[in-house]
Amino acid sequence: MSRLLIIGGSDAGISAGLRACELDGSAEVIVAIADAYPNFSICGLPYYISGDVPDWRSLAHRTLDELERAGMRMLLDHTARAIDPGAKRVIVTDLGGTELELGYDRLIVATGAQPIRPPIRGLDLPGVHVLHTMQNSFAVHQAARRRGTESAVIVGAGYIGLELAEALGARGLKVTVVEQMQEVLPTVDPELGAVVRGELVSHGVEIVTGVRVETISEEGKALTVYGTPGLERAVDLVLVVVGVRPDSALAAASGARIGVKGAIRTSRRMEMNLPDTFAAGDCTETYHRILGAPTYLPLGTTAHKQGTVAGENAVGGDRLFEGSLGTQVVKVFELAAARSGLRDGEARDAGFDPLTVGSSALDRKLYYPGARELAMRITGDRTTGRLLGAQIVGHRDAQVAKRIDVPAVAMFGEMMVDDFNDLDLSYTPPFGSPWDAVQIAAHRWSRKHLSSARSPGTLGAPT
Repeated sequence: MSRLLIIGGSDAGISAGLRACELDGSAEVIVAIADAYPNFSICGLPYYISGDVPDWRSLAHRTLDELERAGMRMLLDHTARAIDPGAKRVIVTDLGGTELELGYDRLIVATGAQPIRPPIRGLDLPGVHVLHTMQNSFAVHQAARRRGTESAVIVGAGYIGLELAEALGARGLKVTVVEQMQEVLPTVDPELGAVVRGELVSHGVEIVTGVRVETISEEGKALTVYGTPGLERAVDLVLVVVGVRPDSALAAASGARIGVKGAIRTSRRMEMNLPDTFAAGDCTETYHRILGAPTYLPLGTTAHKQGTVAGENAVGGDRLFEGSLGTQVVKVFELAAARSGLRDGEARDAGFDPLTVGSSALDRKLYYPGARELAMRITGDRTTGRLLGAQIVGHRDAQVAKRIDVPAVAMFGEMMVDDFNDLDLSYTPPFGSPWDAVQIAAHRWSRKHLSSARSPGTLGAPT
């Protein structure tokens, strides 16, 4: 019987273990987890803090009993300290510091990511929090509910920062979001970020952009946040959520090859350069479907897929990770903002000749009650017409999350922008139009493309 050892019990590690058990019932699968919360949804933490998910236990994808019944031996509160690839063993310690030596035939490293700690003085003060683990969420949840907590500063206006702005607002706090870039949600174009900003402001969130936070000081019972230029806010609670970095130090110390942004480099089989060793999830690079090269895209969807590939190959399979497009969506109060593929600047840096065209369309027929406007941006290559990216912002009921999946599938298949015209999409007046909003966006891109090329003829579609 072969032994598969997995370090890490979040999305990638558990997906790997489940796939391995599914394919090889004779394998001994051991999962070493640094905390007591295997297979919990980190993406769900803001909704526990807001109260939308009242019981934190609901964030578990599967219970411990379900994981063990699937065939995995779970070692909770066991932190991996060292990997010896020559001897095929891993040293772990429990909460008491007792060392345990675990041998393996195959190893999967799924250590995830760590929150970025920006160079801000005062990050370790009481009342200053990050949000990345269940323990973090308990601390933030308790602080937000504590008597006398009335205001908060959130440093970072990315996905987590904006979700937390909504979550803390739901708790009745006065929230200020501070972002170093010039617009919120820097993962979409500024034109769409401005729409999201308007939604935040309309719900009472103060937005401060173009400011770098430098110091957090403790003054009496309050925390004061100072930034350049000219920021000073006294609040009860501070959250710093400016992104994550790969937790790759353990693998690097064992001789693993390190790549983009410090992430573990793997093949598309998720193999490391060490013998019989794989890696998956937020600690690894991600093969980008359009770029044809590795990048760093720490996403839950990617982690699940990479973990499944690693688990299958660790028990004798031969599966490739087919790549990511960075498809993602976030809810901000009554809006949803989504993107997939490359933005204009990213495409240009990759050697394409991009053209990005903005447009708007209704999510359904105008005569059907409740029609909502969608703001969209399509990026394509001028030379080939290939679809390179898409962005959508609209009301949460306008199916933004599912609409972004249409161009995501098209990009996965390397379709041209004009191919949207031929897609057979569903239609009924309560949910769409004969030409769906994403097709209307494609038509507008094609018109602009033809116009910029000074080609004869027109391309149109009824809207």
